[in-house]
Amino acid sequence: MKKIILLLTLFSSIACHTQKNVQNESDISDISEKEFREFKILDSKNIENQDVWKTISKQMEDFTDAEYERLKPYILEKNILELHKSRVQGVFTYEKLVKFYLYRIKKYDRDNDLSLNSVISLNPNAIAEAKKCDQEFFNKRLKPLIFGMPILLKDNINTEDMPTTAGAIALKNNKTGDAFITKRLKQEGAIILGKANLSEWAYFFCGDCPSGYSAIGGQTLNPYGRKIFDTGGSSSGSGVSIAANFAVAAVGTETAGSILSPSSQNSLVGLKPTIGLLSRSGIVPISSTLDTPGPLTKNVIDNAILLAALYGHDKSDAKSVVLKYFGNHFYTNIKNGNVSLQGKRFGVYKSLLEDTLYVAAVDLLKKQGVTIVEIEEEEVGLPKFINLLNLDMKKDLPAYFANYGSKALPFKSVQDVIDFNKKDSVNAMPYGQKLFYGIVSDNASKEEFADMKKVLHENGKTFFNNPMEKHKLDGVLSINNYHAAFAAVAEYPALTVPMGYTSKGEPKGLTFIGKPFMEKELLEFAYAYEQASNKRKAPKNYN
Repeated sequence: MKKIILLLTLFSSIACHTQKNVQNESDISDISEKEFREFKILDSKNIENQDVWKTISKQMEDFTDAEYERLKPYILEKNILELHKSRVQGVFTYEKLVKFYLYRIKKYDRDNDLSLNSVISLNPNAIAEAKKCDQEFFNKRLKPLIFGMPILLKDNINTEDMPTTAGAIALKNNKTGDAFITKRLKQEGAIILGKANLSEWAYFFCGDCPSGYSAIGGQTLNPYGRKIFDTGGSSSGSGVSIAANFAVAAVGTETAGSILSPSSQNSLVGLKPTIGLLSRSGIVPISSTLDTPGPLTKNVIDNAILLAALYGHDKSDAKSVVLKYFGNHFYTNIKNGNVSLQGKRFGVYKSLLEDTLYVAAVDLLKKQGVTIVEIEEEEVGLPKFINLLNLDMKKDLPAYFANYGSKALPFKSVQDVIDFNKKDSVNAMPYGQKLFYGIVSDNASKEEFADMKKVLHENGKTFFNNPMEKHKLDGVLSINNYHAAFAAVAEYPALTVPMGYTSKGEPKGLTFIGKPFMEKELLEFAYAYEQASNKRKAPKNYN
């Protein structure tokens, strides 16, 4: 079988990993894995640290280093249930919790030897919102588990409190209302702490640049190996910020690996949901066919809780579905410890059994009562994948400008953005805008477009359904984002959980893939594995 590099991780990672069995590789050569090389640009030329902090600094004057040190053992690496327990016991208030994370961001994120460049902007109202949560704390009304928890959003998700830039200078002043999922988080009592850096335009822009780079946010770096290990992308800042404990959790977006990649590269739990489970309204798009937001967290229970808060039917999103269950559907069994892998059946790819971490994870699952079935990858390809993305973005980005972007934006098309970038190419596009040129030059008839979507969707389903139905599998097991593109076109959910570290210290994730709307089951599978393996370790220089 011909071995090539996949990831379609345009947004998923320039340095993700080897994916086998993809035909028509010329279709993905511009967005496939590239060798690590020296960065052209490290720190942002378009925002200064003082700009990020100008609305926050005065509000932080009463938070001391001594208070930070006191709170560290109660907050670092703790899950949401543990944080609520400490809040109930009076160890801290929600205000102190928010200030703790803001303090860490200022301490580590920019302008120092450990800087990560993972946060683009901070919510000037975050501390005030935390104070409101404290005022409501003793109200006997039953509160969602996400209540009072500081959350970072990838900076392609609209927020009324901060501009939504997608990392691009063209959108630097894109002041909008809240996206549907932002409203959901606020309704549930979450505190939007700020916006996370990303691979610019969700990695569907330059074609020859490192993951984690944006003109606005600079180059995001991996806390497990600054300038050594890839951050994964395009939700790079979302992954790095949570790995470094800059917030309780983050929301990213994925088209084909953009959550799975940074989650696995930063030793996190990352869920790419079934397309339609979560709203995409008010999110800067690549593809209305494949895009979805999803949670990135340090552990599985937090992932389930954040998913529950994001979940909800959006009438303005054509793919949004109406389901009969409530948000707590995702975490009730996990919260109650009512989870077992006994009797489950998982497929493992023979081609991945050379990976010692994967083999160790599979062996551990066997000890938990799992039946393992070795399977071959189906001989199907991903023809015209890039054409699908080109044609979707060609229509979806103008729709975002018209319906969700700032009315002050002068753009109506991808070509308008290209022309804007040419005016100051050194700052706006130091790595070029090759993929944007591809978007404007691509064309297809309505029938051709429908056909390419149908072929990709059927091929993706075949890739997973054939072995799952033949062997009566509950799911298949992959590594990182190796099979993210097939899960994307199938519109199937995928969940990665820390699997360990290579001999060089680079994180890897075990990825569970299931059929549509199996999020609850995938979370329970991952929780059982997580509890048995306990593989996540915080990056040592950020304790």
